[in-house]
Amino acid sequence: MKLEVVKATGGPRPLIDFSDRVRVLYSFPHKLGADRICYTAWQQVKGLANAGADVLVFPGALHRTVQEGVRVQPTLARGKFRLPYKALGSMRSLALHDFIVARRLRELRGQVDIVHTWPSGAVRTLKVAVEMGIPSVLERPSANTQFVYDTVRQEYERLSMPLAKEEEFRPCQEVVTLEEEEFRLADYLLCASDFVVRTFQDSGFPKEKLLRHQYGFDDAVYRPDSQARAATRGLKVLFVGFSALIKGLHHALAAWLNSPAHRTGTFVIVGTFTRDFERRFRSLLSDPSVVVLGRRDDVPDLMRKSDILLLPSLAEGYGLVVAEALGSGCVPLASEACTEICRHMVTGLVHRVGDVQTLTQQITLLHEDRGLLARLSANCLSAAPNVTWTAAGTKLLQVYRDVIAAKRAGAGAAARKT
Repeated sequence: MKLEVVKATGGPRPLIDFSDRVRVLYSFPHKLGADRICYTAWQQVKGLANAGADVLVFPGALHRTVQEGVRVQPTLARGKFRLPYKALGSMRSLALHDFIVARRLRELRGQVDIVHTWPSGAVRTLKVAVEMGIPSVLERPSANTQFVYDTVRQEYERLSMPLAKEEEFRPCQEVVTLEEEEFRLADYLLCASDFVVRTFQDSGFPKEKLLRHQYGFDDAVYRPDSQARAATRGLKVLFVGFSALIKGLHHALAAWLNSPAHRTGTFVIVGTFTRDFERRFRSLLSDPSVVVLGRRDDVPDLMRKSDILLLPSLAEGYGLVVAEALGSGCVPLASEACTEICRHMVTGLVHRVGDVQTLTQQITLLHEDRGLLARLSANCLSAAPNVTWTAAGTKLLQVYRDVIAAKRAGAGAAARKT
């Protein structure tokens, strides 16, 4: 049975009829429920449980509680005691987690239908899954790592900036080597966008090994408010990102200040950037129309009050804020590296990576044509139910079923040959 790439758009396909619930061993080497990918993994677990999967989670530590019915057994924590990631070092912590999960997996023979792992903490676990004949998937929360490293390095060189020591995507050969081993061992890589798929195919990975799923947004948190987004003369524009360079904040600033929209509007920035980035783009950041808020906990409220979200990323795994913008009725203007749920002239406006001129024109277009802005906002709200975390959980469970069915079919074919 050959698996096709699973598309994240459109309605769910009919489920394969399994008499029992799919039993998932979900290995996550970080703090489940904390920020960023930790939040993504937490929502994924929640969505899987709501979709009907039987989920056993091995996180490094539990930062946020999960719903009843999900079994959680941390690897690097017991009660209130947690092994300190910083003291052990990130790579050692991930390796220890992997060692513990692999050992536990051996004790679960006949109790696991599929193993779901995350990068840099899965080699031993995947080896045991291969030995036990259990199908495995490896999450890809970002584009191909070497591609991301190269993209960041090239952008620093283009800007004649030294590669910052605190740069999140500073090249690390140890990570690349480890992940390449994980890629080889996993049956399939889970890719949340077509852009991620392309970066792996361009690196030589066969299409058959790359499966599509999706991420989403929490529709209980991100929702529209027509009163919050009152009609004003100036546009309210928002940027949310914690890696300014790769998220293209400098492109967003240049496009905003090149557009006449900045004369009456406001550009609000949520996130952090390196000291070198701040020094390099100080003149843009200090413009009176630009408001830098830093880290904030009120992003959903800011999203409801904003007309436009800017995300001109150079490389992206999915762009969670794009989905959150859709749920808020905030129109995304995103690069083609972002998830394809931002459909040009339907649920937003899309530009080529690094194309500041086109992004400037798009900002100006919505500044001058508020009717188009309103139509795009309405389309966002119509599309939003298809990109919630609930929808993502249903889609991921379908991917699991397809993977399990393919494994069984392959085993059956091998048995018939013998």
